[in-house]
Amino acid sequence: MLQYIKIKNLALLESLTLEIEPGYTVVTGETGAGKSVLLGALSLLSGARTDKSLLRQGADQLEVEGALYFEDSTAMDAILEGLDLTPSEEGVVVLRRTIHRSKMPKVQVNGCLATLSQLQQLGTAWIDFHGPGEPQKLFQERKQLELLDAYAGCDLAAYTSQYNQWRSLLKEIKDLQSSERLDEASVDFYRGQIKQIDAIIDSEVAVEELERDYARMSQAQELIELASECSEALVGDSGLGTQLSAIVARLEALAEIDADSNPLSERASSALIELEDLGNEVGRLAGQLDFDAEQVAAVTERMNAWQELRRQYGGSVEAVLSKRDTLAQQLAIQGDLEGMLTKQQSAADKLEANLRIAAGKLREKRKKSGLILASKASDLLLTLGFKKARVSIEIQDELELREYGDCSCRFLFSPNAGQNLLPLHKIASSGETARVMLALKTLLAQADATPLLVFDEVDANVGGEVGRAVGSKMVELAKEHQVFCVTHLPQVASLAHNHLLVTKSQDENSTQVQIQPIHSSKIQRIEEIARMLGDRKSDSALAHAEELMYAEKGH
Repeated sequence: MLQYIKIKNLALLESLTLEIEPGYTVVTGETGAGKSVLLGALSLLSGARTDKSLLRQGADQLEVEGALYFEDSTAMDAILEGLDLTPSEEGVVVLRRTIHRSKMPKVQVNGCLATLSQLQQLGTAWIDFHGPGEPQKLFQERKQLELLDAYAGCDLAAYTSQYNQWRSLLKEIKDLQSSERLDEASVDFYRGQIKQIDAIIDSEVAVEELERDYARMSQAQELIELASECSEALVGDSGLGTQLSAIVARLEALAEIDADSNPLSERASSALIELEDLGNEVGRLAGQLDFDAEQVAAVTERMNAWQELRRQYGGSVEAVLSKRDTLAQQLAIQGDLEGMLTKQQSAADKLEANLRIAAGKLREKRKKSGLILASKASDLLLTLGFKKARVSIEIQDELELREYGDCSCRFLFSPNAGQNLLPLHKIASSGETARVMLALKTLLAQADATPLLVFDEVDANVGGEVGRAVGSKMVELAKEHQVFCVTHLPQVASLAHNHLLVTKSQDENSTQVQIQPIHSSKIQRIEEIARMLGDRKSDSALAHAEELMYAEKGH
C-alpha cells in the first residue's frame, strides 16, 4: 500500500505531501486543473521514462518520493534481494526519484542508489496503470496466463521443479553426445596420470611427509657434519664430557671433606649423565642421516614427479586430486558412453512423459476456468455500458513443453456484436480499455497481488447508471487493493472512501496546482460532487450530491 507521496516542482505543482489512505480514492477537479500531475508522480515512481520538460518552470530540480507498506513483505523483499537492493525495514520501502535540469537524474531505493531499470522492475510489483498510454500488465500474454492460473488455482511449483530437472538432464545428454571420444593414446595417458597420482599422493599428509624426507635427504651431508661436530664437542676425547668428568671428581673429593657440598656433587653427576646421553643421541642421529643411494634416488624421483603434477594441475594437493577425479570420470564415461546415454535418455523420457501428463491437466484446468472467467467478464461488462461486448480466453497449444506447461493463453475482447475478437492491447478506445480492465481486475482481484491499481478515463463516454456501476466495481476492487481513479463522473466519485481535489490558481505571473484531501469534510465533498453535477451553488445539485454520497449504506 502507498502510504505517502511527496512531490516537488512537477509541472505546475510546486510542493506537496499527501498521506494516502487505504481503499478507494478518487481524484477530481475542473477540466485542465492538473489531475494528471498525481498520476505523473506515480508514473515516475514506477520507473517510467521521462524528460526534463516535466520540471516546473524556474525550478532546477524535480523530486518525487513515496513510501510503500507491505504487511507481509516476503515477496517484495525477495524482489529487492534479486535486484541487489536493500530490503524493506519493517515492511516499508521508500522510493525516491530526482530529475535535475543540468545534472544526471538519480534513483534511490531505501536510501541507496539504484538504476531506472531496477525501479521499473519494482514498479511491476506494486502498481498497475489503466488509462491512455499506460503499460498495462494485463496486456502481456504471460501475465494473462499467470492470472488465469491464479484464478484457476493452478499450482505450478511441482511441474516447474520437474521441468527444470528435465531440462538439466537434456543438457547432460547433449554434452555427452557432443563430447569427443578418446583415442587409445589418450586413454593410456589418462590411466598413466591416475596411476602416477595414486603412487605419489593419497592425502595432504603423504605430501607433507614426502617434502620433509626430501628436505632431509637434500641436506643430509650438512646435517651429518653438524651432528658429528655436536657429538664430538659433547662426548669426544676433548669435549665437554671429559671436562665435566674432571669437575665431578673434584666435587666428590670436596664432599668427602665437607658433607654440606654433597648436593653440589650430585647435581654435577646428574649433569654429566645428561650431557653424555645428549652426545650419544646426536651421534646416533648422524648415523640415521646417512642415507643409502637407493633411498635418496627413490625419494628424489617421487619429489620430481610431485613437482611435475603440481605444475600441470595446480599448486595444491586438492587441485591435483580434483584433476585425478576428472580424469577417472572421463575414463568411466568412455568406458560405457553408449550405456550412460541410454540410461540418461531413459530417465529424460520418463520425466517428459510425466510432464506431459501434468501439462495436460494444467491445460484442461485452464480451459475450464477460462470459460468461466470469460463468461463472468462478459456479463460484468453489460453493467459497465457495453451492450453486446464479449470476452474470450483462448488457450493456445505450444509445440514444445515450456516452464509453464504445453499451452499459453490470450485474453480477447469484442466491444460490439459482429466485430471480431481482438487481443486486449488492440482495443482502440482508452475508455473501453479501462472498463474492460476494471471488469477483469474485479474478477481477478484475489488472484492479482499488485497492491495499487490506478484507473484513468475509466468513465469515458458513460454516465448515469453505468457510472454508478463503475463506482461500485471500484469499491468492490478496493476490498483487495488500494485503488486510485481519476474521474469526471459524480456517480463514480460519490462512492469513494477518499477524495482528492485538484485545483489550479493563476495570477499575472504564475500558475499553480494544488491537491488537497477533502474526504474528512462532508461539506467540501458535497460541494465538489454538486460541481460535477453541474452547479455547486444549486440547491437541487447539492441535494442530489448528498443523495449520491449516502444512497448506499457504508458510503
